[in-house]
Order: sequence, then structure tokens, then C-alpha cells
Amino acid sequence: MSVTEVSPLQTTFNFVLPRGYVDANGEVHREGTMRLATARDELMPLLDPKVKEHEAFLSLVLLARVVTRLGTLPNIDDQVIGGLWATDLSFLQDLYRRINTEGSTLAEVTCPNCSETVLVDVGGGAPGE
Repeated sequence: MSVTEVSPLQTTFNFVLPRGYVDANGEVHREGTMRLATARDELMPLLDPKVKEHEAFLSLVLLARVVTRLGTLPNIDDQVIGGLWATDLSFLQDLYRRINTEGSTLAEVTCPNCSETVLVDVGGGAPGE
């Protein structure tokens, strides 16, 4: 790439949850999209009454603002995010941190068998990856 070429900024990141959100009908929603956070996304949850009452809600409210798609759910709100399995919440928190501080969903991991270091897309490309 030459000095004058600018690569486009990636603003959305697809992911596959480890377990998935189970809706009221028993349907599991695993595939989703998260967008980059804006300054407003990080500030507005601080005004939310739930967050003012208990700071632990901050993560739920913030993730509900930046997760733009989860399976076929029509809306993503803090109730949906709060209904995730702990593993999935942790996954989304890590993904948020990666894309908003590091700008990538890639992580360097070491194979426990051969000790080779490889890059892995922690966003996942397909269920089970």
C-alpha cells in the first residue's frame, strides 16, 4: 500500500457466541455483529438510572448500545445482554475491549501440543470455530 492510499476503517465486527442467547421460544441466537463504540456510547450509560444505582449494570447497558445484531432478535437491549450466559457476556466484553482498544479481533495464541504461535480470529467465522 502506498503512502497516499488509506485503508478503510472497519467499524463492524461479526462474532459467534460460545453458547448463545436463548429467547422465550427456546431459539438459540449465536451469530451477531458489534460496532465500534463512540464517545457517546461510553458516556450515555452513565446517565442510565440502573447504572447510577448499581455500577455493575454499566457493561450491560454499554454492550446493548454496540451489539447491533444477535441472530434474528428484533431488538438488543440490556435485558437481552443480561440474559446471556456468563461465558457469552465475558466473550462480548473481551471483543468490545479488543475492537475498541486494539482495533482487531485477532489474538495471538500458542498451541498447547506443538507450542507454535498462531493468530486466531476470536470473533469466530462459523459456529464452533
